[in-house]
Amino acid sequence: MKHYPQACLALTLCTLLACDSTVPVAPPPETSTPDRPNFIHIFVDDLGYGDLSCFGATDIATPHIDRLAAEGIKFTEFYSASAVCSPSRAALLTGRYPVRMGINEVFFPESFTGMPESEITIAEVLKPLGYATGMVGKWHLGHMERYLPLNQGFDNYYGMPYSNDMESAVYLSGNAVDSFTVNQRYMTQTYTRHATDFIRAHAGEPFFLYLAHNMPHVPLYASPDFVGSSERGLYGDVVQELDWSVGQVLQTLDSLGIAENTLVIFSSDNGPWLVMEDHGGSAGALREGKQYTFEGGMRVPTVARWPARIPGGQVYDELATQMDWMPTFAALAGAELPADRPIDGRDLTAVLEGTGERADQGLLYIFANELRAYRHGDYKVKLPYRGFAGSPGMKAVAAHDTLLFNLKDDPGEQNNLLTSESERARALLEEMHREYDGLLPLPEQLVIRSPADRSHYDHVREYLARRDGGNSD
Repeated sequence: MKHYPQACLALTLCTLLACDSTVPVAPPPETSTPDRPNFIHIFVDDLGYGDLSCFGATDIATPHIDRLAAEGIKFTEFYSASAVCSPSRAALLTGRYPVRMGINEVFFPESFTGMPESEITIAEVLKPLGYATGMVGKWHLGHMERYLPLNQGFDNYYGMPYSNDMESAVYLSGNAVDSFTVNQRYMTQTYTRHATDFIRAHAGEPFFLYLAHNMPHVPLYASPDFVGSSERGLYGDVVQELDWSVGQVLQTLDSLGIAENTLVIFSSDNGPWLVMEDHGGSAGALREGKQYTFEGGMRVPTVARWPARIPGGQVYDELATQMDWMPTFAALAGAELPADRPIDGRDLTAVLEGTGERADQGLLYIFANELRAYRHGDYKVKLPYRGFAGSPGMKAVAAHDTLLFNLKDDPGEQNNLLTSESERARALLEEMHREYDGLLPLPEQLVIRSPADRSHYDHVREYLARRDGGNSD
């Protein structure tokens, strides 16, 4: 291919136009404008409330994420819609409680279902306005082709369709397998390269990038450059590499001159997987972690920066949720929300600009298709729990009766106010059930994973035992 100096190209174009004024001139490319900002949502997996230095960690350094907080807004009471992965991701992308979609647990490679195709994602809301939509990283909303990102509004996808500890770990490019060999030591770098490539490719038009890292979900892997870099072992090393990745995204925006009008969000899908001990994160002062509806399971560290609209150094100390980003992005871009379904999130524009609060101060805590708790304002009421003795994948938690906490005074949920504030508890319980009843009727829970019938192995063992005179070894 021949390459011509720009001046020659300009002269050639002028000559053509002079000879034939009917030659159509292509319109200028779509660009990001104050009315149509770029959106980047960076979502990490199983990061705890106490795992970032801007949230109090002293043994993990996260300067780039701290920069987002310093130059934008830090949310101290920000919630995922679930204490596990798949439901939280469905809620983020649709602005709806995942129970409305029948997504209450985690999809596995043997799952033949996924987020219903009828759901409308952020990508599908923004595309009619000319947004380029890209996704890099962990999807985990169904790995059959009909459920993959390209069928949910994304123009491009590169990543892993589920968690990195699941069978048949592969990289997909679009709907096809790009590699059956995944070197997880370089996973964060691989995702970062694809994310920054997407930004460069679409710098001249408004875009939405959903960058969903698999880390710091176990098994943990860091590249050689980051192994031993933190004071919290391999887990801290992994988080510091994720911080590096954020820095690469910010550097790319700066180099392209588009940082000013790009809203960048960093958050986690749920709390830390505490049963993994030193390979799990920290919930800081919060109680419990992943898989539980105490604060440590659903309150997640969240920061956002948008130089054009968010005053730097803000701290928002009231409730907000992952479901809020869908209506917020729509409002900021001038897009229409779907009118044929309830949207549970609320527009956070006033919060981002420092001019107001979230319109609704209520949140239902739902886990595994069960209503577990409810927060409104400063107070949270929690329904009785029968307790769990623990397993290799889930932390033991003691049984408890009804609990009432003032989360402003007691974010660690240690002081049960049920006896001293029984009337408040009763009112919250009534409000909780009214809110939950407003979700009904709910769809049937999607078939996530069916137990395998392994009776044939029993038959073989019994057969061998009979044949060998009682010895089946």
